[in-house]
Amino acid sequence: MKHNFERFQLKPCLIEALIEQQIKKPMEIQERLIPAIRNGSDVIGQSQTGTGKTLAFLLPLVDRIDPERKEVQAVITAPTRELAQQLFDELGKLLTKDNNTISSKLVVGGTDRLRMLEKLKNQPHIVVGTPGRIYDMVKEGALDVHRTEMFVVDEADQMLDMGFLEDVDRVAGRMGDPLQMLVFSATIPEKLQPFLRKYMKNPKHVKVEPKLTSPAKIEHWLIPDRDRDKNHLAVQIAKAFNPFLAVVFANTKEDVDEVYDAFVAEGLHVEKLHGGISPRDRKKVMKKLKSAEVQYLVASDLVARGIDVKGISHIINVGIPKELEYYVHRVGRTARAGWDGIAATIMNRKDQQSVEKLENQGISFVYKDISKGDWIDLEQKMRRKRTKKKSEPSNEVLIKTPKPKKVKPGYKKKAKIQMEQEQKRQRRLQNKKNNRGR
Repeated sequence: MKHNFERFQLKPCLIEALIEQQIKKPMEIQERLIPAIRNGSDVIGQSQTGTGKTLAFLLPLVDRIDPERKEVQAVITAPTRELAQQLFDELGKLLTKDNNTISSKLVVGGTDRLRMLEKLKNQPHIVVGTPGRIYDMVKEGALDVHRTEMFVVDEADQMLDMGFLEDVDRVAGRMGDPLQMLVFSATIPEKLQPFLRKYMKNPKHVKVEPKLTSPAKIEHWLIPDRDRDKNHLAVQIAKAFNPFLAVVFANTKEDVDEVYDAFVAEGLHVEKLHGGISPRDRKKVMKKLKSAEVQYLVASDLVARGIDVKGISHIINVGIPKELEYYVHRVGRTARAGWDGIAATIMNRKDQQSVEKLENQGISFVYKDISKGDWIDLEQKMRRKRTKKKSEPSNEVLIKTPKPKKVKPGYKKKAKIQMEQEQKRQRRLQNKKNNRGR
């Protein structure tokens, strides 16, 4: 019986690696992009986490590598070290049946520079890393990319947000021509367009929407803050869950620090991750997570896509993210590998519109509250409140503005005379009071 991926005419070693991972059927984005990438076309893959985009570019990229050419043939960039490591690990799984004929190297910050220079004396076929460190190695002559034919920019919208697109541009500028550019991103912001136009020639643009915006086994809870301190409320929620491992997401670095401090003050076993944490400390935190030494991780959205740790049972959102796509990335860290999960989000009155948008995307919320460690079901109360609000006419309808009366000719003159008469009357009354006082 033929394996589903065999129709793409991939190398036998790749089919064997997929069988070993029990990956049998291509996902939509893989169906639509693997043939185009194998043919050398530029592509834009627009999809969210969980749609299979990583294999969509790794499989045809590895398939096109010529082991006999001892030079860098493909470069894959990711915005964070965690994501780069994740991609490198996935690549490694595809090379297990290759008998070591295709070599790869991870090039990221936070590692010993001299040791990295030593490792790059033998040029790898595939480089995976962060754009800043890759550019450093190219600039120093440790990496020779002038004959590189394939360049992957993963999570391009994050690259843009974090200010790394300039480094990506510099690396691409050192590469040869023709260059096959493969760009993957959850969103394609307008500010990304100049970069795409500069390097891409008639790209095949494939946009894939996941059938479900989040795993089916996630329960989505909404907890109104009711003007309570969000950090203290997050601590209460965490204690009530008492999870195996929970990730607590906050919207900014400053918010992460504040939530982390609140957890530390309560004596909870917690670590934090955001863009301001040093590479060495980030590595230590990830190691603790993977060895189950931490119960709570407080993190920012910039690392939401890079956290791939087993056993995350709960997600706590201290506020709804400004970019709603990040909600899906956040909650996607739980309910993996057949497990259930709960995503609890602290919301305020201003978040109602965002909640409705997420509901329109197919997410079903239940309303909860917490008091003295006990959960309270607010479902019927909150639904009634929302239904009543929707059924009420707006203020513009309720408050009827009376039509102005028709104005007769000479009204200004008459009004002036009446005002003067009233002023005279008031003066007479005041004079009488003064005379009595004498």
